[in-house]
Amino acid sequence: MRCAGRVAAGNALRSEAAGLRSWRRSGSLRARHALAALALAGLSLAGTGALAQAADAASVGVPDTSGATFAPGASGDPISLALPIRCTPGIDCFVQNHFDRDSGSGWRDYACGHLSYDGHTGTDFRVRSLAQMARGVDVLAAAPGVVRAVRDGEPDVSVRERGRENLRGRDAGNGVRIEHGDGWETQYSHLMRGSVRVRPGQRVLAGEVLGQVGLSGNTEFPHLDFVVRKDGRALDPYAPAIEPSAQGRPDDCSSGPRPGTLWQPALVPLLRYRATDVLIAGFAPEAADRGRAQRGEYEASAPDAQSAALVFYVEAFGVRRGDRERIELLGPGGRPIAQRDGEVEADLAVRFGFVGRRLSAQRWPAGAYFGRYRLERDGVVVTQAERRLDLR
Repeated sequence: MRCAGRVAAGNALRSEAAGLRSWRRSGSLRARHALAALALAGLSLAGTGALAQAADAASVGVPDTSGATFAPGASGDPISLALPIRCTPGIDCFVQNHFDRDSGSGWRDYACGHLSYDGHTGTDFRVRSLAQMARGVDVLAAAPGVVRAVRDGEPDVSVRERGRENLRGRDAGNGVRIEHGDGWETQYSHLMRGSVRVRPGQRVLAGEVLGQVGLSGNTEFPHLDFVVRKDGRALDPYAPAIEPSAQGRPDDCSSGPRPGTLWQPALVPLLRYRATDVLIAGFAPEAADRGRAQRGEYEASAPDAQSAALVFYVEAFGVRRGDRERIELLGPGGRPIAQRDGEVEADLAVRFGFVGRRLSAQRWPAGAYFGRYRLERDGVVVTQAERRLDLR
C-alpha cells in the first residue's frame, strides 16, 4: 500500500500515507503483522476498514414502553425519505459507504463501485473533518414517526483509540431508532455524546433534529450511519427493489438513485454517485499530522513567512488501485517548491499525504503560494483541489 513517486530535491518534506483496505481478517496474526510493518515504514494509517464499520445490525438503546403508535397516510405506500443530515452532499458531506449489494464475500455499491464493505446495510454520510463535527452537524428525522429507542452517553472516540473490546456490544454508539408505520423504521447511529434530543415514545416530524453527527461506537471517522428497514429487513434507499446478487450486472448499475428510490424526488440530483472526492486540504508549518489536520488545528495556525517548513496536505476518499496522483506546492510566480507523482498500489478508503520543504533562508519570499492535488483514473481526472496561501 505504497505510492511510488518523486519529490523535488533539497530540503523537501514528504509523506506517503496509506489508508486501510477493508481487512476482513483484521484480528488475525497476518493483519497485525501488516499493520506493524506499515507503522515501521513511517506510514500513517488513514483508513476506514471493515474492522470499524460493523454497526448496522446493532440495536440502539433504551426502548419505548409508552405504547404510542404511528399510522402511515396510506397502508402499503413506500416511505419517502428526506435527507437525514443537515448538509449539502458533495459540498460539506459525502457518502463514504453505501449499502453492500454483493450477497457473497465481496462488496459492491449500487453503482457497481467499491464504496461499501462486506455486509454493510446502511448509508454512511460522513462530514469532512473532526473540526466540522465539533462545530455541530444536525441529524434529522428522515420521515415522520415515533421514536422507539435511543442511546446517549457513549464517548466520541475512534475505535482505534478506544478498542473494540471496550464497546461492550454498543457498536452503533449513540443513536435513535424511529418507527414510521406499516413495518418501516429508520436508525441513526454514531451520534455525538450529549446531543440526542428525543426520547422513546416521542412523535417526530420529518426534518426534526434528533441529535448531531459524532464519533461514537464502532467507527473511525465522524459520520451518520443511516439504516432503513421494512419489516425488519434492511433496504438500500437508492435502489430498494433490486435484490443483492453475487455478481453485478450492467443493468444493475446506476450513477444516481434508481427509479423507485426511497429518497424524495428533489434529493435525486443532490445524491448522485461520487466515487471519490477531496475531504480536506490546506497548509501546515510542519510535516503534516493527519489528526491535527482533521481537527482543524492547521487552520488556526497557518504557516507564516518565518515558519520552519511550508507543507501542503490533502486527504481524499475512494482512492483506487492504479489511480495516478500528483501533489504539488508552488511558490510566487508558479515556482515549484515540492512535488510528488505516483501510482496508487491498493484500493484505499481514505488517503492522506503531503509535500513540502524546510526553510533554508531567513524567511519565505512574500507572495502567493498554491497547493494543488489531482487524481486521475483511467486517464480522466476524477477529483482535484487547489488552495492558496498569501505570505507577507
